[in-house]
Amino acid sequence: MASEAHPVSGVASRYATALFELALDAKALEQVETDLNRFGEALDAVGDMERLVKSPMFSAEEQGRALAAILDELKIEGLTKNFLQLVSKNRRLFATPDMIRGFRAMLADHRGETSATVTAATKLTDAQVTALTQALKAALGKDVILDQIVDPSLIGGLTVKVGSRMIDTSLRTKLNSLKHAMKEVG
Repeated sequence: MASEAHPVSGVASRYATALFELALDAKALEQVETDLNRFGEALDAVGDMERLVKSPMFSAEEQGRALAAILDELKIEGLTKNFLQLVSKNRRLFATPDMIRGFRAMLADHRGETSATVTAATKLTDAQVTALTQALKAALGKDVILDQIVDPSLIGGLTVKVGSRMIDTSLRTKLNSLKHAMKEVG
């Protein structure tokens, strides 16, 4: 498993691989997936939590205490709780979003699914996610797990990345293409 290509590299990949292997051995893949999804949603939804994870201004002890309270509030226990506390202790919380992405990719490989990353200017609705998932399943011939990223700089449209293939229908890219075309003309 560890030698397969995944959408994250470096520190995040090593941590994600370790968590995946521990969860596989403990037969806790679904529980860890649920816990990581809950933690990831909280990271996306709460600005203070993102600041806690990414800011070097907090000491390891401060991050650890805050993380313990967050994990209790989110009812995250067991392997996932121990993993996130270790990540905090080792001052690697900043890489947690990539660790979660890496774990999801490994889990998708394990299940025979493929993962895709969709980046949109705003959060996609459930109906949009369903439509995109069905379209990708029809095109790829296998179940697709979507990882969503919000990037307001896209202005509109979205980018979809599956493996090494990328489809970019963002308004930002279309405007940049138009800008370059106009420079060549004039």
